[in-house]
Amino acid sequence: MWSGTVDSIHIAPQAKAAITSVKQAEAVPGAGLVGDRYFLKQGTFFKPEPDFELTLIEAEAMEAAEREDQVKLALGEARRNLVTRNVPLNHLVGREFMIGEVRVRGIRLCEPCAHLQALVGLPVIKALRHRGGLRAQILTRGVIRVGDPVREPVEP
Repeated sequence: MWSGTVDSIHIAPQAKAAITSVKQAEAVPGAGLVGDRYFLKQGTFFKPEPDFELTLIEAEAMEAAEREDQVKLALGEARRNLVTRNVPLNHLVGREFMIGEVRVRGIRLCEPCAHLQALVGLPVIKALRHRGGLRAQILTRGVIRVGDPVREPVEP
């Protein structure tokens, strides 16, 4: 059993736009976070597929990138929607979990790419390889807030 938290939430209104940190965001199944580029169908890699609804990255992965590769990223610079702490994201591929009141399903790893590296101007491909986060599908509508617990779902 594990239990973590949402450290920060980030959205951007369109592809390549600056990321904005918000205290909460409404999660909508089949769409994403209200106000985010993928919800608005403005993301660089937009496809109407579930793995473009929500992205997460571990705060610990960002800290390791700085410690091991001298790649320092501010919380939103990884361009993932949620930064989590104490959440084993790589292990959640194919599994359902809860973010506050919202149920999600891990779809696939969100490996760093040349587009991200060009946007931030840092060698993130090497620094975040296999720890670049998780793409997830939103299963239930609700509001995600900074500080919300991230945990395995409690079955009825």
